[in-house]
Amino acid sequence: MQQPLDILKKYWQHDSFREPQDKIIQTVLEGKDAFALMPTGGGKSVCFQVPTMMKSGLCLVISPLIALMKDQVVNLSTRGIKAIALTGGLSSDAISDQLDNCKFGDYKFLYVSPERLQADWIIERIKELPISIVAIDEAHCVSQWGHDFRPAYLKIAKLKTHLPHVPFLALTASATKRVQEDIITQLGLENPVVYKKSFARENIAYMVFETEDKLYRIQQILTKNPQPSIIYVRNRKSCHDVSQQLSSLGFKTTYYHGGVKEKEKEANMNAWMQERVQVIVATNAFGMGIDKANVKTVIHIQLPENPENYYQEAGRAGRNGEKSFAVLLVNKSDSTVTKNQFIKVLPDRKFLKKVYSKLNSYLQIAYGEGIGETFLFNINEFCRQYDFSIVKVYNVLQFLDRQGIVTLSKHFSENISLQFLLPSKEVLRYISLNPADEDIILAILRNYAGVFDMETSINTNLITKKSKKSEQELLNLMSRLQQKGVINYTSKGSDSSLTFNEVREDDLTINKIAVFLEKQNEIKVRQFEAIVDYVENEARCKQRLILDYFGEEKSSDCGICSYCITKSRVPKSIPDLANKVLELLVAAPYSSREIEEKLGLTSKETVHVLQVLMENEKIKININNQYTLK
Repeated sequence: MQQPLDILKKYWQHDSFREPQDKIIQTVLEGKDAFALMPTGGGKSVCFQVPTMMKSGLCLVISPLIALMKDQVVNLSTRGIKAIALTGGLSSDAISDQLDNCKFGDYKFLYVSPERLQADWIIERIKELPISIVAIDEAHCVSQWGHDFRPAYLKIAKLKTHLPHVPFLALTASATKRVQEDIITQLGLENPVVYKKSFARENIAYMVFETEDKLYRIQQILTKNPQPSIIYVRNRKSCHDVSQQLSSLGFKTTYYHGGVKEKEKEANMNAWMQERVQVIVATNAFGMGIDKANVKTVIHIQLPENPENYYQEAGRAGRNGEKSFAVLLVNKSDSTVTKNQFIKVLPDRKFLKKVYSKLNSYLQIAYGEGIGETFLFNINEFCRQYDFSIVKVYNVLQFLDRQGIVTLSKHFSENISLQFLLPSKEVLRYISLNPADEDIILAILRNYAGVFDMETSINTNLITKKSKKSEQELLNLMSRLQQKGVINYTSKGSDSSLTFNEVREDDLTINKIAVFLEKQNEIKVRQFEAIVDYVENEARCKQRLILDYFGEEKSSDCGICSYCITKSRVPKSIPDLANKVLELLVAAPYSSREIEEKLGLTSKETVHVLQVLMENEKIKININNQYTLK
């Protein structure tokens, strides 16, 4: 019989397991439930993939991350392992076909979102499958005390009654002690063997630098560390701006965010993975399923939303075990700005209800209808029409997505409106002469009766499903028909799609989920306070602050973070520094940045000594913003 290590070598070309992968695998092979807390980069997927390859049947993997599911299916396929993901946009018939493949087609992995398990008929079909392992990824989503609670996860426990002899493996990368206990309870794990890998990443130096010129500090860091780097920013505009600024400084960069078209996204990702560029500037849309071992530096130039996200994003550095850096650049206004961006835009019950009602009106969904329908959606246009805050509405959509009311898919698509300019007889004649175009045109005519009378908005997702054609084929045909004078059409970008998972029941829908909104808002406030403490606390090791948050005790400082380095430095006498600055300025005037570099000072030392010299009227600032002797 093959051993786990043989499977690891055969399919993943690794010669050894990371602690505690082998122990988790053995527990699963023995048929026991397990809970594994493994910080990002710990190799969670191997813990269910290896034992699945050693057992008959297939592994049911439950995950809320569509991008991660797709990545894992592709990665498994490249290794010759058959896997399927029931992602969004699939019709009931398509899902049924996929489940038939799992039953009869020698598949080893079935990836589903927790929302899929809410459909009774899917549960009935899953009961017929030869399930050998159930793996629950992002298991913290089951806890109301977690940072990403999803009620759909609460239904997973019911699988226990249908699969009583199948081992359940719950996996998460970030969970406080309270959340860990809640996961085990809510998933109904039976006497699980618990594995906790320390949150400590001994090779990562957590650095917090206060600076007014973040771009200059980034330039210093990237010049000193020319290896692969990630810079996290908060929005799409910053992605392009920072990438462009760094390119102008001579760095090879690219960018990644949810609004980038798939082909461009893949090209940018490959350029960074293959190290044709040093830096990828990204929003938090980037990272899930990314496994690049030699990332030297991860830089955040704005405060992250919560410690969990920061830990995961920072943890993408140094997976090869070599010393690496997680840098957070801050200035004095960041805490206030971030509070305005994250806390003051949290929606309350009243705003939630208002947005949900307007959303249904905007998409023309009647009361009691809408379930299963998918709509292309541009959040900017929606907010402009109703004069809503974009960030606040986005928070509502994310909340509705996590509650399973809607599924929000972030992708770039085209939103089409068109009108036929020829009478119906002429259109039918065109079809007879161009049979290759028949499927798309008939799908439009059958679903949009008024398309001859007025310009009509077309759901491209619906038409491509009905015609069994791709979106690109649809767009190409629209362009040809317009050139031939058959139609008049306009196309505009849509950066997401919304699928409604429940019928419209305004008050009933909102009342049942509002209590979760209030609890989540409380958690977000506490998380924000924890991030501010991480930044502003100058009396404690940065790594120990992170471990404290996750409930892990550490008896000693890390020795390599910004606090530890500052603590080990011999304090410089301000009078001595003042004399050195005055000596320097005898030769020529210099900017504060040049003084800092030439004298090897910290930003704080520079600011302090210059302030003292200014107050004592020893120096002055000239028209070039340089300091000179008075």
